[in-house]
Parts: sequence; C-alpha cells; structure tokens
Amino acid sequence: MAIKTSLDGAWRMSYIQERDYLKGEYCPTTVADAEKAANVIAAQVPGNYELDFMRAGIIEDPFYGLNIYKLREYETCHFWFWRDFEAKVTDDDAFLVFEGIDTIADIYLNGKLIAHTENQLIIHEINVTGKLLDGKNELLVHIYPTVIEARKYEYCAYDQALPYNFESIYIRKAGSTFGWDIMCRTVSAGLWRPVRLEMRPVERIKEVYLEALNPGNEGGHAWCSMFFSLNIPTSSIEDYYIETEGVCGDSKFYDKRQVFFVAGKFHFSVPNAKLWWPRNKGNASVYDVTVRLIKAGEVIDEYKTIFGIRSIKLDLEENFCFYVNGEKFFAMGSNWVPVDGLHSRDAERLPKCLEMLDDIGCNIVRCWGGNVYENDIFYDFCDRHGILVWQDFGMACGNYPTDEDFQSRLREEAISVVKRLRAHPCIAVWSGDNENDQGMVPNGIDPNRNLLTRKVLPEVLFKHDPRRPYIPSSPFFDEDMFKGKKRITEDHLWGPRDYYKNKFYTDSDCYFASEMGYHGCPSPSSIRKFCRPDKVWPYKDNMDWFGHCTNPIEDPNGMFNYRVELMANQIGELFGEIPTDIDRFAKASQISQAEAKKFFIESFRVKKWRKTGIIWWNLIDGWPQFSDAVVDYYYSKKIAYDYIKRSQQPVCMILGEPENWGQPVYLCNEFTHDVSVKFKITNVRTGETVWQGDASAPANTNVRIGNIKYFHARHEFYLIEWTTSDGVEGKNHYLAGHPGFDLDEYVALAEKAGLINYVE
Repeated sequence: MAIKTSLDGAWRMSYIQERDYLKGEYCPTTVADAEKAANVIAAQVPGNYELDFMRAGIIEDPFYGLNIYKLREYETCHFWFWRDFEAKVTDDDAFLVFEGIDTIADIYLNGKLIAHTENQLIIHEINVTGKLLDGKNELLVHIYPTVIEARKYEYCAYDQALPYNFESIYIRKAGSTFGWDIMCRTVSAGLWRPVRLEMRPVERIKEVYLEALNPGNEGGHAWCSMFFSLNIPTSSIEDYYIETEGVCGDSKFYDKRQVFFVAGKFHFSVPNAKLWWPRNKGNASVYDVTVRLIKAGEVIDEYKTIFGIRSIKLDLEENFCFYVNGEKFFAMGSNWVPVDGLHSRDAERLPKCLEMLDDIGCNIVRCWGGNVYENDIFYDFCDRHGILVWQDFGMACGNYPTDEDFQSRLREEAISVVKRLRAHPCIAVWSGDNENDQGMVPNGIDPNRNLLTRKVLPEVLFKHDPRRPYIPSSPFFDEDMFKGKKRITEDHLWGPRDYYKNKFYTDSDCYFASEMGYHGCPSPSSIRKFCRPDKVWPYKDNMDWFGHCTNPIEDPNGMFNYRVELMANQIGELFGEIPTDIDRFAKASQISQAEAKKFFIESFRVKKWRKTGIIWWNLIDGWPQFSDAVVDYYYSKKIAYDYIKRSQQPVCMILGEPENWGQPVYLCNEFTHDVSVKFKITNVRTGETVWQGDASAPANTNVRIGNIKYFHARHEFYLIEWTTSDGVEGKNHYLAGHPGFDLDEYVALAEKAGLINYVE
C-alpha cells in the first residue's frame, strides 16, 4: 500500500521581474542559490503568491478598494518556491505529486530538473524513483510568468477571446483568472493545491473503474463491470488475484478473480442492489469499494474507490431531458463558479458553500468552464447528497487553438480529469466548453468543425467513460441547428435583462436553460468591507463599484461598468424609482433579483415537461462584487436565497401567469410518490382568504388545480401556504400586477407574510 508524506506547510519563496531574469543573474536550481535573493520571504503551500505577499506586508488585501489593479505589476514576475524534506529510500517506486501548479513551471529535485509543467488544472505525478536521497532532499519549483509565456505562441485569425484575456486561450489555466464579468483578474502563481511524496509498491493497482451496465430495480440484481490496470513488471503473472469488496449499508458484494494480464475487465452481479438516486427521487446510495491485489495469498496493494449503481441518459434530440434509472428528471440548480479568486483558498470555503447548495434545494449544479475542476470534496458531497453535476471542460467564451500541439495538451488534460472524476455517480454530463459554439455561430463559423469538442474530447470520453452523456458545448449547435433547420433545445437566457417578465424570457422556446440570472446588490454591511469609506455611496461614477462589478482594468469607461447602471435600472423598472440612499437601494435591488429568479424557476416548473430544467446563475461570489449571485463573498445571503429555496421545494404550490381573467394555481410534485395537500391562499394586503381546499398530484408531475380571480390593474401580494398529508409545511408567494410597485408597501407586505430575511 502507498505511503504518503505531505509536503504542505512552510516553504520559502523569491521573485524577480522578467527584465531582470533575462540578465541571467538569478535563476536558481538549488535551495542554496535560491536563498541568495534579496527578497526571500516565507511561503505557504497550498498557496498563492498574493497571500504570501500579504503576510509579508508587500501588498494590501487585493480584494479591497482598487487594490486588485496593483497586481498587474507582478504578472511579469518569475517565482521560486522551495523547501527540504526527509525521505526514506526503499524498494518502492517514489512519486512527487503536485495536485495543482499555477501554471508553467520547472521542478528541480536536489538540483536536477525532473519535470516541466504547463497546466494549472490537473494533477502532476513525477516518478522520482532512483532520484531521491536517503535522508534530506531539496525541492525547488520555478514558476514562469504566464503572460510572458503566452506571447511565445503563434496566433491566427480563427482565435477568439474576450478583449482583456486573449492571452488565456493557449494557456491551460482557469479562464476566469484573466478577468471576467464575474471574477477579478488574478493571473496568480503558486502551488495552489497540496504537494506530497508517495511511496508506491512496485507491484500495484494503477487504475480501477466500476460501471453499472444494467442497474435493474431497487433491491434487485444489478449487472456491473469493473476495469482494472496493474503495474506488474515481473515475467510471470500466474499467482495474482484481484479481490473486490463493496459495502453500502446492508448491501454488499464480493468478487475474486485470477489475473491473466496487467489489465482486464470482468462482469459481476450485485444482489439486493441499492441504487443511486438524485435528490427527491430516492436515496443517494454510494458503495465504498476496496480492491485488493493478492500475490501468493498475500495482499500486496489496496485501492479504494466509490461506486454508484445508476444509469444516466440525456435526450438531446427531443427535449434535452435527463433520465436517471429510467425516470424523467426535472433539473433545478445553480451554476458553480470559482468560490475564491485565489484558488488555494477554495478548499476552506467549499464546505460552507456546499451546505448552502444543499440547503437551497438544488438537485443539479453546473461546473462552469471558466473555473478550475473542483476539489474532490465537492464531488464527494454531491455524491452523498444526490446532486447531479454538469461538468464543463475548461474552456469558455472563445475560439481555442486547434493545432496539433494544443489538441495534445487538451487530450492529456481531459484524460487526467475524466479518470479522476468518472467514479463519481453525481457526474451526469460532460460538456465540451461554455458558449464557444454560441460565439462562433453569429460569425458564420460552423462549430461542428471544432476539432477540440467534436474530435479530441469525444475520443477521450469514448475510451475512458463511454456511457456517460456528452454535449460539445453549452449551448451546443449541431449541423441542423447551425443551419437554422431546428431550434436549440438548451440555451443561456440573458437577453436585455430588463423586466424579468419580458417576452425574451416568457417566449423562449428552449426546453432547458443552463444559464439565467439577474443582479442583486450586496448588503451595505458587505459593501463597506470592500469599498473605501468615501466610495461606499453613491453608486454613480464610482470606481470602487466599477472595479467590483467586475471590470478587469481600472477604467471609468470599462466594458463592464454598465452593470452598475443595469442594476439600478432593474430597480427602477420594478419600483418606478431608484433610491437615493444605500440601504433602500440594496434592499430594492435584492427584492428585484429575488422576484426575477423566483419567476424564472417557477415559470419553468409549471411548464414541466415542456420545460425540462433550469440552472440559474449563481449561488455564491468568488470575490466581493456586485453580481447575480444570491450569496455574497462573505456568505451573507441576499433576499433571493430564501425565495429560491421556496421555489425549489420538492412539493410546491405556484401561481402561474394570468390568462382570461384568471390566474392558474399549480401543485408541483418532484417526488416519486403521489402527494396530497391542504392549502390556503391569502391576500396579504386585505387579509382575505382567496381560496382554500385540498389538492393532490401524481408522482413526478404538475397539476393545475384551478384558478383565482385576476385583475391586471391591481397590485396584490398573495401568500400560499400548504401542509402535506405527512405533515410537511410549505409556503410561497406571488406578486400580482404590473410595475411599478411601491417599495415600502412591498417590504411591509413581505414582512407581514414572514418572507423577507434582509441583512443590513
């Protein structure tokens, strides 16, 4: 079994500018040479250089005021990180494992170059067998400036990216780190995930992957397979066996097979199988599996993995609908963006973020292509909580190079990512990229000629994860969609972002919306944490607001500055006024956002199965900003959080949009069993009970139970309350009428109904 030694913790670091590096006076390969720099400081691993700089007093918090722009001067720096460690040399194979290097680096062990890396997004394993010293060893990592390295490539007319991050398209690094409308520009450097030394038995298990070929029914027999790959360099293989044991509660399976080759696949049956179900459909049952390599009756290696017995299909032709274990699945969830602009802090933020993802009622989460591939604890959490994961590959909003070198690098990345994540039953679909198809089509480029998403990625998935659904892009355009012969079934619905009941939203004919959002101002207490005191208010012509909205360059006319005025206009659209004090402005903005996102979700739910899912944008910010997130960077929940939580209840009563003097009332049921409720609808303004009674809905469907009277000229606030037959209480509301509404009256009615939770 492998012995792992962490190399995290205290390191040392130095840095110099590219212009000085080119003089050749400082380019250390040993710790002794590295220590000769005049600016050596303490470093932490996992880490980012910015955090080391903050601890050393070199920079101030880059997330405060306009400090983020001061990081530009360090983008052309070389960085060195080093430490020594003790090792015991054995007969085992030795590996240095870097879970995350940002980004282009040379790695030296005891003064010898052992590896060159060029990808932030994957794990790097370096075989150092025979290179370790028995006792003290020195490890040094030289990280090159990304923006300088990006200049070494030849660019062409096909290449495309956002104006301020063109250098990102050749570099395998999270696109958002170059600046995005939802993320600050932090072209960082560092060892951002753990580093360790692993001593692995020479004869060992290299790879294991279990699949459910036919999951069958809950409690029945599931027909499964297991692929394995071994490292056995000896000439004879006759005395080796593979033993597999899986446990999930009282369900167990066991298998033992003789090994005939260093790789193989066998089939087996799991009796009394517990199926993996997504949220509201059943238990998210996960088997803990131990695979042992046995030689002459002795266990010589052990491999632990997980296994979820389930099938997953995605109907791309008809209505973009997921099927889990043969059952239709209506998707409701959030897009997942970076949880921190400095990714070494992701791991510490994830637990709290994931708790909110579960609490708010998401049954799916989309890992957006401008992000890193998330930490293992993210996927483990989704496995155990029945949350499906839509996983983009790491490309977004651009035309990425299609030359053979880039294809090779993307292929290597995809193989690494797919092998790391494919065991997770939560992974529902792989997506080639974010919005790259959508960017090509208006320019007359057929995205089906994109070799990256139509050749490289499908080939990797066919070899290493052949049964899971794949789409080339989000949204994707096949040949007929590109030629306008049929509608796209999945879309990103941004549009004018004016009144949220604009026909752009209500008349959209897509089946599935995988992006859809609306602005919401952070609470004043949060704004004061990241804006300078004299820049907290007013919002107009305010560079701190522009910088955090998020403009990647310090420019009063920057391309994303419009987002501040957009947020103000959304308030004016709903309430007919734009408040002149920060508290009323923030509260009005949060209400506007909350009503919009509630409407988006509910308008899709009441049209199930004509609509098959909505993934709204987004749960939480990765840095302090003015955005579409419903939780700000400091974990302060906006009003929309509770509105969405109510809209995503598995049993939910919803008032639809009015027609013919009436307003329809729906009972929505996401469970796999029938439900019945006792309900009451109250006009909060008058206190009148508009309707009360009993209703029921079959499993996994909606029922329109009737109508209430509706007058377009009236502004009303309805509270809907219900109790299911098993005693679960729920409530929801509906804002009736057309803008503009009176802000103070809205707040009073919502507070009277017990609906608003506003943090000042």
